[in-house]
Amino acid sequence: MRRFDGEDLTGAEFRECDLSRTRLVGVVMQDAEIDGLVTHLVVNGVEVMPYVEAELDRRHPVRLLIRSDEPADLRQAWRHLRDDWVATAERVRSMPRNSEHHGVDGEWSMVETLRHLVFVHDSWFRRCVLGLTEPFTAMGLGPPSVMDQENGLDPSARPSLDEVLAVRDRQASGIEAWLAEVTPDRLAHPAPVPDDDRWPPYAKGRTVRQCLGTVLDEEWAHHRFCKRDLDKLGT
Repeated sequence: MRRFDGEDLTGAEFRECDLSRTRLVGVVMQDAEIDGLVTHLVVNGVEVMPYVEAELDRRHPVRLLIRSDEPADLRQAWRHLRDDWVATAERVRSMPRNSEHHGVDGEWSMVETLRHLVFVHDSWFRRCVLGLTEPFTAMGLGPPSVMDQENGLDPSARPSLDEVLAVRDRQASGIEAWLAEVTPDRLAHPAPVPDDDRWPPYAKGRTVRQCLGTVLDEEWAHHRFCKRDLDKLGT
């Protein structure tokens, strides 16, 4: 275990770090920001995550639909998520030229975010929900370790916003058609994850509903990140 005593970490940035079971004792934390998978966070003796989750649900009611096991709710959630992305695409077109290619604070640009969601669809819906084994879409953007593999991804891809949106529209049509017919029993079945070494490595043993949930969660979370960064670009 690493221990920091009397260290000045003002302005430090921890990116893609595992801080599980971290203890911050006697610290000064002003104007700090935490964004990630956070559970059981205790601040000054108070478990704060239930309050955070409740506030996020209040601000974003679609989260309740995303967590539902009812096909009708999941269809409504998907429509809401798609409408949000359509509105954001329209917004970025009204911003200064090439805003869709500009990242903020080391984060992905809008186009890179959409490319990542292309990869998420291929990984968690096409492979894990449908059980298909075809290569990933070339423009998809995954973790560095995946980009270096022979799996159809093109690390040199530099698609335009329109090119990514065209792929996203095709993928969305596939999910919409599947959701139109899915039943609660189908959602509860074990996911037909292909038996190979491709991403995602930790999907085996999950249900169809859990794999679909990853797609929906990623759509919601990355739209929030994208909207946040466009707000900063627009100021």
